[in-house]
Amino acid sequence: MKSTDFIIREIQSKDNAQMATVIREVLLEMGAPKIGTAYEDKATDKMFENFEKPTSFYYVVEHNNKVVGGAGIAQLDNFEGNTCELQKMYFLPLTRGKGLGSKLINVCLEKAKTVGFENCYLETMPYMNAAQALYKRSGFVNLDKPMGNTGHYSCPVWMLKKL
Repeated sequence: MKSTDFIIREIQSKDNAQMATVIREVLLEMGAPKIGTAYEDKATDKMFENFEKPTSFYYVVEHNNKVVGGAGIAQLDNFEGNTCELQKMYFLPLTRGKGLGSKLINVCLEKAKTVGFENCYLETMPYMNAAQALYKRSGFVNLDKPMGNTGHYSCPVWMLKKL
């Protein structure tokens, strides 16, 4: 399989159940806690509706008509300023190592710029080393403390990129 076997497109309501399964499978695979992470978010089951706002959007990665990953952008919760958050970026194992993460981040950040965001924030887990390496390659830098209040108190790694 190569990256051309995958399609990146905007989420549709029919993708909700598949994307929720991807998110929860990856969190369990990574040993993440179910509490204080996207595992328990109500939004995880309604990704299409959750990102159906003028400054929010979510893209899925599709392979053979099956959703195998995704990521989105939304205004950073409880934060004053023109900062968005890269949210719910998850990939099943078959998608990894093909450059799709970089491609999807670029799609998200370009769209974030077009709606006027100046910075992009994200939160992740300390042991998600491949994800952190990807974020650093994409220009994100580590922060000493969180920004806003996402409710993900189990995610102690915070990063930011100027757009």
